[in-house]
This record gives sequence, C-alpha cells and structure tokens, in this order.
Amino acid sequence: MKYEHEVKKEQSHFAWDNSLKPVLSVKPEQVVRFEVTDASGGQLSPESTSEDVSKLDMAKVNPVTGPVYIDGAEPGDTLEIKIERFSEPKWGWSAIIPGFGLLADQFEKPYLEHWHLDGKDRAEFRPGINIPLLPMVGTAGVAPKEPGSFALVPPSYHGGNMDYRHLIEGTSLLLPVSVEGALFSIGDTHAAQGHGEVCGTGIEASMDVFVRFKLHKGLSIQEPRYILPPLSSSPYEEGCYVTSGYGEDLYGAAKKAVNYMIEYLQDKYKLSEQEAYILCSVAVNLKIIQIVDAPNYAVAAYLPFSIFNTAAFS
Repeated sequence: MKYEHEVKKEQSHFAWDNSLKPVLSVKPEQVVRFEVTDASGGQLSPESTSEDVSKLDMAKVNPVTGPVYIDGAEPGDTLEIKIERFSEPKWGWSAIIPGFGLLADQFEKPYLEHWHLDGKDRAEFRPGINIPLLPMVGTAGVAPKEPGSFALVPPSYHGGNMDYRHLIEGTSLLLPVSVEGALFSIGDTHAAQGHGEVCGTGIEASMDVFVRFKLHKGLSIQEPRYILPPLSSSPYEEGCYVTSGYGEDLYGAAKKAVNYMIEYLQDKYKLSEQEAYILCSVAVNLKIIQIVDAPNYAVAAYLPFSIFNTAAFS
C-alpha cells in the first residue's frame, strides 16, 4: 500500500504525556505506516516459555509507536483515524499473567501459548479448534489535556488501551483533540481477540498498521467513537454457544459467565483450565444482555461455532 510517511518501532514510548516531542508531522489525508511491537515490548519470542511470562518487566510492556503531530489539529477538534491495512503477522502469543485478567484470583500461575500465523487466515489452537484471524489495534490515542505522565494500559477519554475488537481494517476511530497537533500514537496489535479479552491478552503479534488521518475542525466529542465497516461476513458473528452470569454488579456477572464457559470447554473439548481461559480471551465475546432489571444484571459469553471443525453444540 502507498504511504507518505512511516514511523519505526524504535520511535515509541511507554506513557501518555503531552510534553513528548513528536517524531513526525503529517497533514490530514496522508497515510502513515506505523511499525508496532507486540504487547510484551519484544520481551517474548517464539523460544519463550511460561516461566518467561513471570519475568516480564511490566514497565516495558504495551509500547506505542509515535507520537505523530497532525497539522492543524487544535483543542476542540476531532481526529479521525482510519485503519487502512495491516501487514501479515508471522508469530503471536497469548498468556496468563499472574495478577492480571478478569479471573486473576483464580489463575495465579503464568502460562504461555504460542501461535503460528504465517500467511494463514486461521490459527490452530488445538486439533479441531481453529481461530479466524482478524487483525486489530488494541491501543490508539492522542495526548491527554492534563500535564504529567499517565500509564498506557487503562483506557480513557483520549483513547488508550481500549482493546475494542472492531478496530479492524476499514474502521475509523474518532478521538477528541486536547492539545495542539493531537500527538497520536498506536500500539498493541492483535491477530485476534474476543470482546473483553478476559485473560488480559489476545493473540499478541507485531505488525505494521497503515493509517489515514482526517481532521474534523470544530467538531467536539468527549470520548472515543467509531465508524465500523460492514461486519456481516465476520466469522465471529455466526452461530454461538452462550453462557450467562447474573448478579448485582456487572463485573461479578462477567466472571460467572466466563467461568461457566471455561467449565463447558473443559467438559466438551477436554481442554485444561488454562487452555479454556486462553480460548475465552482470544475468541469469546462478552456482551451486556440485561442492565435494567435491578437488582440483578446479566452478562453473556458468546463462543462462535465457526472456530470448531465440528458443531460446537449437539
């Protein structure tokens, strides 16, 4: 794909900070090729083991490439970032990281899953279970208006580690501009991920992202918005096996729904508890299905039939 500029993976940072100097200045409508390092910051490789997961330096995870200065962007404007294309990833990983994830209190030991992605549209998890690859961006954002250094991982009004599975090719992300030039950065590319990313990782993979910028002068929004391409052909939107959890808070209901799905995967597909948790993170989608009938609310976990060679339910 043609592009006017590129930003190398070495041009990265580990915090949101509006005092960072931009590595590049671009005009609206120009395309930029971003080299993105996987969420481990290069600390994990195809030779890594589960033991290496416990040795991760968390201060060096989730790097973002940038920041890029957008000519003409001013506070009160909206920056549109259209994802034009991804390069093909070669290898990816998923992990259970102690102290991290929806079920961190249940999964205390590190676990690492390797994925072979080279030139394929699906990645085999186990015989008969294949995950459709749908590259996406986990982290994208502009500089916050507040001075100081802010952690990359929590999402906020200026973007950040949103892990929204539909930040795929053809999607446009709309972000509020808070500082001159917007100062846009991007990172945390995934080859696939379920909504909720319940164990804390999708299929983490380094890849290039081609982005086109558009500036909406005078259009003010408060938090991120999205313009999605048609999703009817997505393998994740087909038939599903669904578990649900109910409770007085959504977090607890989500934990129930995921635990029930883990039990189902262990029983039907003879996966280990760790394997089932990883599979939930890369392929299962969490959705709020009921939020008005207090005091109990409901969250559902959707497991797509399409990842199985045979019917998921019989």
